[in-house]
Amino acid sequence: YLDYSDAPNGAIMLNNAEWLDNLNYLEFLRDIGRHFSVNRMLSFESVKSRLDREQSLSFLEFNYMILQAYDFLEINRRYGCLLQMGGSDQWGNIINGIDLTRRVIDREIYGLTSPLLTTSDGRKMGKSAGGAVWLNGAMLSPYEFWQFWRNTTDADVGRFLKLYTDLPVDECNRLGALAGSEINGAKIILANAVTALLHGEEASLAAEATAREVFEKGGIGEDLPTVALSVADVADGITVAQLFVRAGLSPSGKEAKRLIAEGGARLNDDIVLDAGHKIHAGDLAEPLKLTAGKKRHALVTLA
Repeated sequence: YLDYSDAPNGAIMLNNAEWLDNLNYLEFLRDIGRHFSVNRMLSFESVKSRLDREQSLSFLEFNYMILQAYDFLEINRRYGCLLQMGGSDQWGNIINGIDLTRRVIDREIYGLTSPLLTTSDGRKMGKSAGGAVWLNGAMLSPYEFWQFWRNTTDADVGRFLKLYTDLPVDECNRLGALAGSEINGAKIILANAVTALLHGEEASLAAEATAREVFEKGGIGEDLPTVALSVADVADGITVAQLFVRAGLSPSGKEAKRLIAEGGARLNDDIVLDAGHKIHAGDLAEPLKLTAGKKRHALVTLA
């Protein structure tokens, strides 16, 4: 994790508006654009793969690599940055920055890339792929973070233990080789270890306790994601479909109605049959538990 303190080696959070906001377009083309070859830019995998699939590539996207290269130049010039790190899909952009810096200010800088993290079925774990795992507890609660790791597919358990925990490699191999119901214990170890590293031991244990309360006892765990409605929100009643959207269990009303129609929505463990059924203030004297599918839960309370 990065330390953004005032320590001598503390990380710095920069906004590239510092050097981009006042750029003159014609001057930028003359002084920076002349160092880039379109032929070379087309050869990079990030561009080539898009063109091979006949996917459109806007002028804005095509210029992104120029701006990222310029960022590297300016961060080196202003802050002495010597190394840019990124996923393997950023190789071309990083190389462009190294080359641009050498051409403009004659300095040698470096790039380091690593393979993209993917699940066992090849899906990228990232924001653009809908698989973002936020570290900020305000964007993803410790319980939801814990649940993400608990729901890891069997084939990924051993690899994720090695990548994201401090457990000895031999122990990671042993846990990853478990099968049947035993692999579930390994998933809990994974979830506890990663959550403790990020949110602390107390949050990890609370998340596990909430999961046990919800999944094994059918209760309402204190650590479940909660949405608090005001009296005004329910003055005229709020539909169950809207509740699932407000609680983050469905991305839209249409998807919530589909979930309900397919029998995948529950209200206090009872299957929801009517998407238009309205919840009023009197129904919220006690927290309501919403369930989407088998593994996603949220509480609704009256503020």
